[in-house]
Amino acid sequence: MNAQLKEEKVFKDPVHNYVHVQDEIIWSLINTPEFQRLRRIRQLGTSYLTFHGAEHSRFSHSLGVYEITRRIILQFERAGYTDWPRDERLVTLCAALLHDLGHGPFSHSIEQAFQMHHEDWTCKILLGDTEVGAVLRRLGEDFPEKVASVIRKDYPNPIVVNLVSSPLDADRMDYLLRDAYFTGVNYGTIDMDRILRMLRPFQGRIVVKESGMHAVEDYLMSRYQMYWQVYFHPVTRSSEIILRQIFRRAKELYASGHTLAFLPDPLPGLFKRELTVQEYLLLDESLVQTAFMQWRNDKDDLLSDLCTRFIDRKLYKYVEVDSLDKEMIQEIRDAFIKVGLHPEYDLEIDFPTDLPYDVFRPNGEIKDKQILLLDRHDRIREISEVSDIVRSISGLHRGKFHLYYPDNKLSHVMDLLPQDIADIFEQK
Repeated sequence: MNAQLKEEKVFKDPVHNYVHVQDEIIWSLINTPEFQRLRRIRQLGTSYLTFHGAEHSRFSHSLGVYEITRRIILQFERAGYTDWPRDERLVTLCAALLHDLGHGPFSHSIEQAFQMHHEDWTCKILLGDTEVGAVLRRLGEDFPEKVASVIRKDYPNPIVVNLVSSPLDADRMDYLLRDAYFTGVNYGTIDMDRILRMLRPFQGRIVVKESGMHAVEDYLMSRYQMYWQVYFHPVTRSSEIILRQIFRRAKELYASGHTLAFLPDPLPGLFKRELTVQEYLLLDESLVQTAFMQWRNDKDDLLSDLCTRFIDRKLYKYVEVDSLDKEMIQEIRDAFIKVGLHPEYDLEIDFPTDLPYDVFRPNGEIKDKQILLLDRHDRIREISEVSDIVRSISGLHRGKFHLYYPDNKLSHVMDLLPQDIADIFEQK
Protein backbone atom coordinates (compact mmCIF):
# COMPACT_ATOMS: atom_id res chain seq x y z
CA MET A 1 0.00 0.00 0.00
CA ASN A 2 1.13 3.53 -0.70
CA ALA A 3 1.18 6.06 2.08
CA GLN A 4 1.65 9.79 2.20
CA LEU A 5 4.83 11.14 3.76
CA LYS A 6 4.33 12.79 7.14
CA GLU A 7 6.04 15.85 5.73
CA GLU A 8 6.32 16.79 2.06
CA LYS A 9 9.84 16.54 0.62
CA VAL A 10 11.04 19.15 -1.85
CA PHE A 11 14.00 19.39 -4.23
CA LYS A 12 15.13 22.87 -5.24
CA ASP A 13 15.22 22.86 -9.01
CA PRO A 14 16.58 25.54 -11.38
CA VAL A 15 13.89 24.80 -13.99
CA HIS A 16 10.71 24.12 -11.99
CA ASN A 17 11.70 26.00 -8.83
CA TYR A 18 10.62 23.07 -6.63
CA VAL A 19 9.97 19.37 -7.15
CA HIS A 20 7.37 18.18 -4.65
CA VAL A 21 7.21 14.63 -3.25
CA GLN A 22 4.24 13.62 -1.11
CA ASP A 23 4.12 9.87 -1.74
CA GLU A 24 6.23 7.48 0.29
CA ILE A 25 6.64 5.20 -2.74
CA ILE A 26 8.13 8.04 -4.84
CA TRP A 27 10.52 9.03 -2.05
CA SER A 28 11.63 5.40 -1.68
CA LEU A 29 12.21 5.04 -5.43
CA ILE A 30 14.34 8.20 -5.54
CA ASN A 31 16.55 6.78 -2.79
CA THR A 32 17.26 3.44 -4.50
CA PRO A 33 20.80 2.82 -5.84
CA GLU A 34 19.40 2.32 -9.33
CA PHE A 35 17.87 5.80 -9.40
CA GLN A 36 20.84 7.44 -7.67
CA ARG A 37 23.05 6.01 -10.43
CA LEU A 38 21.42 8.51 -12.80
CA ARG A 39 23.41 11.26 -11.06
CA ARG A 40 26.43 9.75 -12.83
CA ILE A 41 24.87 9.83 -16.31
CA ARG A 42 24.81 13.17 -18.13
CA GLN A 43 21.54 14.15 -19.74
CA LEU A 44 23.18 15.44 -22.93
CA GLY A 45 26.00 12.95 -23.35
CA THR A 46 29.02 14.64 -24.93
CA SER A 47 27.35 18.05 -25.36
CA TYR A 48 29.38 19.36 -22.41
CA LEU A 49 32.33 19.46 -24.83
CA THR A 50 30.38 22.00 -26.90
CA PHE A 51 28.28 23.80 -24.29
CA HIS A 52 30.35 23.87 -21.12
CA GLY A 53 27.30 24.24 -18.86
CA ALA A 54 25.67 21.03 -20.11
CA GLU A 55 26.75 18.96 -17.11
CA HIS A 56 23.21 18.21 -15.88
CA SER A 57 22.24 14.62 -15.21
CA ARG A 58 19.54 12.11 -16.03
CA PHE A 59 18.72 12.28 -12.33
CA SER A 60 17.65 15.93 -12.46
CA HIS A 61 15.78 15.40 -15.74
CA SER A 62 13.87 12.42 -14.31
CA LEU A 63 12.83 14.47 -11.29
CA GLY A 64 11.68 17.20 -13.69
CA VAL A 65 9.56 14.79 -15.75
CA TYR A 66 8.01 13.49 -12.55
CA GLU A 67 7.21 17.05 -11.39
CA ILE A 68 5.54 18.05 -14.69
CA THR A 69 3.49 14.84 -14.64
CA ARG A 70 2.51 15.48 -11.02
CA ARG A 71 1.28 18.96 -11.92
CA ILE A 72 -0.76 17.67 -14.87
CA ILE A 73 -2.42 14.98 -12.77
CA LEU A 74 -3.16 17.46 -9.99
CA GLN A 75 -4.84 19.73 -12.52
CA PHE A 76 -6.90 16.83 -13.91
CA GLU A 77 -8.04 15.79 -10.45
CA ARG A 78 -8.93 19.31 -9.38
CA ALA A 79 -10.98 19.79 -12.54
CA GLY A 80 -12.74 16.45 -12.00
CA TYR A 81 -12.30 15.22 -15.58
CA THR A 82 -14.23 11.98 -15.96
CA ASP A 83 -11.77 10.70 -18.58
CA TRP A 84 -9.00 10.62 -15.97
CA PRO A 85 -9.27 7.63 -13.58
CA ARG A 86 -7.72 8.58 -10.23
CA ASP A 87 -6.42 5.05 -9.65
CA GLU A 88 -3.90 5.58 -12.49
CA ARG A 89 -2.06 8.32 -10.58
CA LEU A 90 0.70 6.23 -9.00
CA VAL A 91 1.55 4.10 -12.02
CA THR A 92 1.82 7.28 -14.09
CA LEU A 93 4.04 9.05 -11.55
CA CYS A 94 6.31 6.01 -11.17
CA ALA A 95 6.66 5.63 -14.95
CA ALA A 96 7.46 9.34 -15.31
CA LEU A 97 10.10 9.16 -12.60
CA LEU A 98 11.70 5.93 -13.85
CA HIS A 99 11.37 6.33 -17.63
CA ASP A 100 15.14 6.89 -18.14
CA LEU A 101 16.37 4.38 -15.55
CA GLY A 102 18.05 2.20 -18.19
CA HIS A 103 20.25 4.86 -19.79
CA GLY A 104 23.91 3.93 -20.00
CA PRO A 105 26.97 6.16 -19.97
CA PHE A 106 26.85 8.71 -22.78
CA SER A 107 23.37 7.40 -23.47
CA HIS A 108 22.65 7.18 -27.18
CA SER A 109 26.29 6.81 -28.27
CA ILE A 110 26.78 3.61 -26.27
CA GLU A 111 23.41 2.33 -27.53
CA GLN A 112 24.56 2.73 -31.12
CA ALA A 113 27.94 1.17 -30.43
CA PHE A 114 26.53 -1.95 -28.78
CA GLN A 115 23.11 -2.21 -30.46
CA MET A 116 21.03 -1.90 -27.32
CA HIS A 117 18.11 0.26 -26.20
CA HIS A 118 17.73 2.01 -22.88
CA GLU A 119 13.99 1.26 -22.77
CA ASP A 120 14.78 -2.46 -22.73
CA TRP A 121 17.21 -2.01 -19.86
CA THR A 122 14.71 0.15 -17.99
CA CYS A 123 12.18 -2.67 -18.11
CA LYS A 124 14.79 -5.26 -17.08
CA ILE A 125 15.72 -3.13 -14.07
CA LEU A 126 12.08 -2.63 -13.08
CA LEU A 127 11.27 -6.34 -13.37
CA GLY A 128 14.55 -7.71 -12.03
CA ASP A 129 15.97 -8.45 -8.60
CA THR A 130 16.65 -4.79 -7.83
CA GLU A 131 15.77 -2.35 -5.07
CA VAL A 132 13.57 -0.43 -7.50
CA GLY A 133 11.67 -3.63 -8.26
CA ALA A 134 11.29 -4.39 -4.55
CA VAL A 135 9.91 -0.90 -3.85
CA LEU A 136 7.41 -1.18 -6.71
CA ARG A 137 6.23 -4.58 -5.49
CA ARG A 138 5.04 -2.95 -2.26
CA LEU A 139 2.05 -1.84 -4.33
CA GLY A 140 1.43 -5.34 -5.65
CA GLU A 141 3.35 -8.13 -7.34
CA ASP A 142 2.07 -6.98 -10.73
CA PHE A 143 2.90 -3.30 -10.20
CA PRO A 144 6.44 -3.43 -11.72
CA GLU A 145 4.94 -4.95 -14.85
CA LYS A 146 2.36 -2.14 -15.01
CA VAL A 147 5.08 0.49 -14.88
CA ALA A 148 7.14 -1.41 -17.46
CA SER A 149 4.16 -1.58 -19.81
CA VAL A 150 3.88 2.22 -19.70
CA ILE A 151 7.56 2.41 -20.70
CA ARG A 152 6.92 -0.10 -23.52
CA LYS A 153 3.87 1.95 -24.59
CA ASP A 154 1.52 -1.04 -24.37
CA TYR A 155 -0.28 -0.08 -21.16
CA PRO A 156 -4.05 -0.49 -21.65
CA ASN A 157 -4.85 3.15 -20.81
CA PRO A 158 -3.37 5.32 -23.60
CA ILE A 159 -3.82 8.51 -21.56
CA VAL A 160 -1.20 7.25 -19.11
CA VAL A 161 1.19 6.48 -21.98
CA ASN A 162 0.50 9.90 -23.56
CA LEU A 163 1.57 11.72 -20.40
CA VAL A 164 4.95 9.95 -20.39
CA SER A 165 5.54 9.43 -24.12
CA SER A 166 3.86 11.45 -26.86
CA PRO A 167 4.62 14.50 -29.04
CA LEU A 168 3.58 16.74 -26.13
CA ASP A 169 4.67 14.81 -23.05
CA ALA A 170 6.30 15.62 -19.74
CA ASP A 171 9.61 14.15 -20.97
CA ARG A 172 9.93 16.51 -23.93
CA MET A 173 8.77 19.57 -22.02
CA ASP A 174 11.36 19.02 -19.30
CA TYR A 175 14.30 18.28 -21.56
CA LEU A 176 13.63 21.32 -23.77
CA LEU A 177 13.51 23.64 -20.75
CA ARG A 178 16.36 21.95 -18.87
CA ASP A 179 18.69 21.57 -21.85
CA ALA A 180 18.13 25.18 -22.87
CA TYR A 181 18.86 26.36 -19.32
CA PHE A 182 22.10 24.43 -18.96
CA THR A 183 23.41 25.04 -22.47
CA GLY A 184 22.66 28.75 -22.12
CA VAL A 185 20.54 29.03 -25.27
CA ASN A 186 17.09 30.63 -25.52
CA TYR A 187 15.51 28.27 -28.06
CA GLY A 188 13.90 25.92 -25.52
CA THR A 189 12.11 28.54 -23.44
CA ILE A 190 8.44 27.56 -23.73
CA ASP A 191 5.32 28.66 -21.87
CA MET A 192 4.93 25.37 -20.05
CA ASP A 193 2.39 26.68 -17.54
CA ARG A 194 0.09 27.72 -20.37
CA ILE A 195 0.44 24.34 -22.08
CA LEU A 196 -0.29 22.45 -18.87
CA ARG A 197 -3.44 24.49 -18.25
CA MET A 198 -4.68 23.66 -21.75
CA LEU A 199 -4.20 19.87 -21.56
CA ARG A 200 -7.29 17.68 -21.27
CA PRO A 201 -7.94 13.93 -21.06
CA PHE A 202 -10.53 13.25 -23.76
CA GLN A 203 -11.75 10.03 -25.37
CA GLY A 204 -8.65 8.03 -24.50
CA ARG A 205 -6.12 10.67 -25.54
CA ILE A 206 -4.44 13.76 -24.16
CA VAL A 207 -5.69 16.74 -26.19
CA VAL A 208 -5.05 20.48 -26.09
CA LYS A 209 -7.78 23.07 -25.72
CA GLU A 210 -7.83 25.01 -28.99
CA SER A 211 -7.08 28.33 -27.26
CA GLY A 212 -3.70 26.85 -26.27
CA MET A 213 -2.61 26.32 -29.89
CA HIS A 214 -0.13 29.22 -29.96
CA ALA A 215 1.71 27.91 -26.90
CA VAL A 216 1.99 24.53 -28.63
CA GLU A 217 3.26 26.19 -31.82
CA ASP A 218 5.96 27.87 -29.73
CA TYR A 219 6.81 24.51 -28.15
CA LEU A 220 7.21 22.81 -31.54
CA MET A 221 9.33 25.68 -32.88
CA SER A 222 11.52 25.46 -29.77
CA ARG A 223 11.96 21.74 -30.31
CA TYR A 224 12.90 22.36 -33.95
CA GLN A 225 15.50 24.96 -32.99
CA MET A 226 16.95 22.90 -30.15
CA TYR A 227 17.55 19.91 -32.43
CA TRP A 228 19.37 21.87 -35.10
CA GLN A 229 21.21 24.31 -32.85
CA VAL A 230 22.03 22.08 -29.86
CA TYR A 231 21.41 18.35 -30.34
CA PHE A 232 22.77 18.29 -33.91
CA HIS A 233 25.58 20.78 -33.27
CA PRO A 234 28.51 19.64 -35.48
CA VAL A 235 31.04 19.85 -32.64
CA THR A 236 28.85 17.60 -30.48
CA ARG A 237 28.48 15.22 -33.41
CA SER A 238 32.28 15.14 -33.70
CA SER A 239 32.68 14.14 -30.05
CA GLU A 240 29.96 11.49 -30.44
CA ILE A 241 31.76 10.06 -33.47
CA ILE A 242 35.03 9.73 -31.55
CA LEU A 243 33.19 8.19 -28.61
CA ARG A 244 31.57 5.55 -30.84
CA GLN A 245 34.94 4.86 -32.49
CA ILE A 246 36.55 4.28 -29.08
CA PHE A 247 33.88 1.74 -28.20
CA ARG A 248 34.20 0.08 -31.60
CA ARG A 249 38.00 -0.11 -31.46
CA ALA A 250 38.05 -1.43 -27.89
CA LYS A 251 35.48 -4.05 -28.84
CA GLU A 252 37.54 -5.09 -31.89
CA LEU A 253 40.71 -5.36 -29.82
CA TYR A 254 38.99 -7.39 -27.11
CA ALA A 255 37.57 -9.80 -29.70
CA SER A 256 41.02 -10.24 -31.28
CA GLY A 257 42.60 -11.25 -27.97
CA HIS A 258 44.44 -7.98 -27.41
CA THR A 259 45.11 -7.27 -23.72
CA LEU A 260 43.67 -3.86 -22.96
CA ALA A 261 45.56 -1.71 -20.48
CA PHE A 262 42.51 -1.46 -18.21
CA LEU A 263 39.48 -3.73 -18.31
CA PRO A 264 37.38 -3.73 -15.12
CA ASP A 265 34.03 -5.43 -14.84
CA PRO A 266 31.57 -5.00 -16.44
CA LEU A 267 33.41 -4.00 -19.65
CA PRO A 268 34.13 -7.59 -20.81
CA GLY A 269 30.41 -8.36 -20.55
CA LEU A 270 29.61 -5.17 -22.45
CA PHE A 271 31.97 -6.11 -25.28
CA LYS A 272 30.42 -9.59 -25.47
CA ARG A 273 26.89 -8.20 -25.03
CA GLU A 274 26.32 -10.61 -22.15
CA LEU A 275 25.57 -8.19 -19.32
CA THR A 276 23.36 -9.07 -16.40
CA VAL A 277 21.20 -6.36 -14.87
CA GLN A 278 23.56 -6.02 -11.91
CA GLU A 279 26.55 -5.70 -14.25
CA TYR A 280 24.77 -3.13 -16.39
CA LEU A 281 24.07 -1.03 -13.32
CA LEU A 282 27.83 -0.76 -12.71
CA LEU A 283 28.19 1.19 -15.95
CA ASP A 284 28.39 4.92 -15.48
CA GLU A 285 30.36 7.76 -17.01
CA SER A 286 32.95 7.80 -14.23
CA LEU A 287 33.93 4.22 -15.04
CA VAL A 288 33.97 4.78 -18.80
CA GLN A 289 36.06 7.94 -18.58
CA THR A 290 38.48 6.21 -16.22
CA ALA A 291 38.88 3.48 -18.85
CA PHE A 292 39.53 6.13 -21.51
CA MET A 293 42.19 7.74 -19.31
CA GLN A 294 43.96 4.39 -19.00
CA TRP A 295 43.55 3.48 -22.67
CA ARG A 296 45.45 6.62 -23.66
CA ASN A 297 48.53 4.54 -22.78
CA ASP A 298 47.40 1.41 -24.61
CA LYS A 299 49.81 -0.28 -27.02
CA ASP A 300 47.28 0.08 -29.81
CA ASP A 301 48.07 3.44 -31.40
CA LEU A 302 44.57 3.93 -32.79
CA LEU A 303 42.79 3.37 -29.46
CA SER A 304 45.35 5.51 -27.69
CA ASP A 305 44.88 8.35 -30.18
CA LEU A 306 41.08 8.22 -30.01
CA CYS A 307 41.02 8.28 -26.20
CA THR A 308 43.50 11.15 -26.09
CA ARG A 309 41.36 13.10 -28.52
CA PHE A 310 38.24 12.57 -26.42
CA ILE A 311 39.81 13.31 -23.02
CA ASP A 312 41.76 16.36 -24.25
CA ARG A 313 38.99 17.57 -26.58
CA LYS A 314 41.12 17.29 -29.72
CA LEU A 315 38.07 16.57 -31.83
CA TYR A 316 37.79 15.84 -35.52
CA LYS A 317 37.45 18.80 -37.85
CA TYR A 318 34.63 18.88 -40.36
CA VAL A 319 33.59 20.33 -43.68
CA GLU A 320 30.04 20.85 -44.91
CA VAL A 321 28.94 19.55 -48.29
CA ASP A 322 25.52 20.22 -49.81
CA SER A 323 25.28 16.84 -51.52
CA LEU A 324 27.19 13.59 -51.84
CA ASP A 325 26.31 10.55 -53.91
CA LYS A 326 27.47 7.00 -53.28
CA GLU A 327 30.08 7.20 -56.01
CA MET A 328 31.71 10.29 -54.54
CA ILE A 329 31.71 8.76 -51.05
CA GLN A 330 33.46 5.69 -52.41
CA GLU A 331 35.98 7.86 -54.27
CA ILE A 332 36.83 9.68 -51.03
CA ARG A 333 37.24 6.39 -49.14
CA ASP A 334 39.44 4.93 -51.88
CA ALA A 335 41.57 8.08 -51.90
CA PHE A 336 42.02 7.86 -48.12
CA ILE A 337 43.18 4.24 -48.41
CA LYS A 338 45.73 5.09 -51.12
CA VAL A 339 47.40 7.74 -48.94
CA GLY A 340 47.52 5.46 -45.88
CA LEU A 341 44.48 6.71 -43.96
CA HIS A 342 41.88 4.41 -42.39
CA PRO A 343 38.50 5.07 -44.03
CA GLU A 344 36.64 3.54 -41.07
CA TYR A 345 38.35 5.66 -38.42
CA ASP A 346 39.81 8.68 -40.23
CA LEU A 347 36.60 9.57 -42.04
CA GLU A 348 33.01 9.78 -40.86
CA ILE A 349 30.16 11.10 -42.98
CA ASP A 350 27.25 12.47 -40.98
CA PHE A 351 23.86 13.42 -42.40
CA PRO A 352 21.49 14.51 -39.60
CA THR A 353 17.74 14.27 -40.12
CA ASP A 354 14.85 15.19 -37.88
CA LEU A 355 11.07 14.82 -37.93
CA PRO A 356 9.91 17.86 -35.94
CA TYR A 357 6.26 16.94 -36.39
CA ASP A 358 4.42 14.16 -38.21
CA VAL A 359 1.45 15.79 -39.93
CA PHE A 360 -2.01 14.34 -40.30
CA ARG A 361 -2.54 12.63 -43.63
CA PRO A 362 -6.02 12.54 -45.20
CA ASN A 363 -7.66 9.11 -45.04
CA GLY A 364 -5.04 8.06 -42.51
CA GLU A 365 -5.54 7.10 -38.91
CA ILE A 366 -4.75 9.62 -36.21
CA LYS A 367 -1.36 8.58 -34.88
CA ASP A 368 0.16 8.81 -31.44
CA LYS A 369 2.73 11.15 -33.02
CA GLN A 370 0.13 13.84 -33.58
CA ILE A 371 -1.12 16.65 -31.35
CA LEU A 372 -4.89 17.02 -31.20
CA LEU A 373 -6.81 20.23 -30.56
CA LEU A 374 -10.20 20.26 -28.86
CA ASP A 375 -12.55 23.05 -29.92
CA ARG A 376 -15.45 24.49 -27.93
CA HIS A 377 -17.86 22.07 -29.60
CA ASP A 378 -15.80 19.06 -28.44
CA ARG A 379 -14.55 18.39 -31.95
CA ILE A 380 -10.99 17.13 -32.43
CA ARG A 381 -8.67 18.41 -35.12
CA GLU A 382 -5.03 17.60 -35.67
CA ILE A 383 -2.93 20.75 -35.13
CA SER A 384 -1.36 20.96 -38.61
CA GLU A 385 -4.87 21.26 -40.10
CA VAL A 386 -5.23 24.55 -38.23
CA SER A 387 -1.71 25.93 -37.84
CA ASP A 388 0.33 27.31 -40.73
CA ILE A 389 3.38 27.40 -38.45
CA VAL A 390 3.18 23.69 -37.67
CA ARG A 391 2.72 22.83 -41.34
CA SER A 392 5.83 24.84 -42.20
CA ILE A 393 8.09 22.72 -39.97
CA SER A 394 6.38 19.37 -40.56
CA GLY A 395 7.87 16.46 -42.42
CA LEU A 396 11.44 15.23 -42.60
CA HIS A 397 14.11 17.91 -42.32
CA ARG A 398 17.59 17.13 -43.56
CA GLY A 399 20.85 18.86 -42.78
CA LYS A 400 23.97 19.16 -44.90
CA PHE A 401 26.53 16.39 -45.21
CA HIS A 402 29.34 16.78 -42.69
CA LEU A 403 32.65 15.04 -43.33
CA TYR A 404 34.64 14.54 -40.13
CA TYR A 405 38.38 13.78 -40.15
CA PRO A 406 41.54 14.08 -38.01
CA ASP A 407 43.07 17.32 -39.22
CA ASN A 408 46.66 16.45 -38.20
CA LYS A 409 46.60 13.22 -40.20
CA LEU A 410 44.91 14.62 -43.27
CA SER A 411 47.18 17.68 -43.51
CA HIS A 412 50.22 15.41 -43.89
CA VAL A 413 48.80 13.68 -46.96
CA MET A 414 46.69 16.45 -48.50
CA ASP A 415 49.12 16.90 -51.39
CA LEU A 416 48.75 13.21 -52.28
CA LEU A 417 44.97 13.34 -52.66
CA PRO A 418 43.31 13.82 -56.06
CA GLN A 419 42.62 17.53 -56.54
CA ASP A 420 38.81 17.20 -56.56
CA ILE A 421 38.95 15.33 -53.22
CA ALA A 422 41.47 17.77 -51.73
CA ASP A 423 39.24 20.68 -52.75
CA ILE A 424 36.43 19.31 -50.59
CA PHE A 425 38.56 19.36 -47.44
CA GLU A 426 40.25 22.67 -48.20
CA GLN A 427 36.98 24.62 -48.16
CA LYS A 428 36.87 24.73 -44.33
